[in-house]
Amino acid sequence: MTLLITVFAAVVSTAVWYFVDRKYLIGRLALMYWGAALMWGVDAVYEYKELGAAYFTPAAEDMANDAFLGAAAVALGLMIWLAMLLISDPKGTVRKALKHE
Repeated sequence: MTLLITVFAAVVSTAVWYFVDRKYLIGRLALMYWGAALMWGVDAVYEYKELGAAYFTPAAEDMANDAFLGAAAVALGLMIWLAMLLISDPKGTVRKALKHE
């Protein structure tokens, strides 16, 4: 599930990066998700080598844990991207807000 969730997030963020204005650092978000997907892809290959056909019949509890881990990874990536976006401040909104106070 972690692999599926991160691949989905990577594909969506890549599509948004391709079709939307690129000043919002969405390319970096896409790279974070593709890196996570690559990591879990390698993990899936090694786990398949270890478990064999049993890899495709996980327990419900394992699937729930993997789904939570995938959602947490996507959320962490969004938080890191948001911090980078606030620091770079492409529209100057944070600078203007701090200037008025």
